[in-house]
Amino acid sequence: MTPVAERRPERIVETAPAKINLALHVTGRRDDGYHLLDSLVTFAEDGDELVFETADSDSFRVVGRFGTELSQDDNLVLQARDLLRAALDAQGQPYRQVAITLDKSLPIASGIGGGSADAAAALRGLSRLWKADLPAQTLLEIAIQLGADVPMCLASTPLRARGIGEAIEKAAMPSVPLVLLNPLKPVSTPEIFRSLTRRDNAPIGEMTAAPNVSEWMKSLSVLRNDLQPRAEALVPEIAEACDLLRQSLAGFVRMSGSGATCFGLYETEAAAMKAALALSAYRPNWYVLLTRTVPGEI
Repeated sequence: MTPVAERRPERIVETAPAKINLALHVTGRRDDGYHLLDSLVTFAEDGDELVFETADSDSFRVVGRFGTELSQDDNLVLQARDLLRAALDAQGQPYRQVAITLDKSLPIASGIGGGSADAAAALRGLSRLWKADLPAQTLLEIAIQLGADVPMCLASTPLRARGIGEAIEKAAMPSVPLVLLNPLKPVSTPEIFRSLTRRDNAPIGEMTAAPNVSEWMKSLSVLRNDLQPRAEALVPEIAEACDLLRQSLAGFVRMSGSGATCFGLYETEAAAMKAALALSAYRPNWYVLLTRTVPGEI
């Protein structure tokens, strides 16, 4: 008798890279309450990791350093799965049950994408697992339903985002060493937006190409994160984090998103590594990550 070969589960691994707001200008507010933004965004090489495997029944498991802080019942990853399935149903395309594992290594609600990056990674990973053939516009519409940051996280490449975050265009940026520093203090994004005293700030304007990394970092210094002053008022440790990064001789320092993650860009790997080691020793209970930004081409 010829033995029947066991069918092995298909397995896809997808990274959900940290989103870094190099600049975030608040330029208005729509009638529905959504704020209009103009943001220059890059992504780190590192982030959360999601594993997708075909299975006999659906399951979702969260592990990792910050896994215990997440709900496993009402997670954006599950919402992304269900919306993608609905889109495949509408197109008459197949899908299977799936076991999902989320390794949560990025801090929760920390201004670097987090749940949005996980949801975007779910759309990418499940599309590969199910061999989905959906128009890019359909995936974009699903991403917008999941949250304003999800479209840019779906792209996960250096970009400029306008509108509420859905109007995206790729941007040319170098890959540089990056250190993330977070005091692990909770920051309420809605509270920060509510406390803004001005919502009609000037947009970023046109960005010109810089001849080298040093000049590129200098060009960023004329831009802003309009949420940072309010975030620093609510969580003073954010200002301390930025000061520590400046003392580590970062070429450019800023808070990402609504905080509390701050970041420093460096010209050399050696400088970034020295800074990460010093910051880890000085603030052992804070979150420190040494990584790089991804390169961007138009």
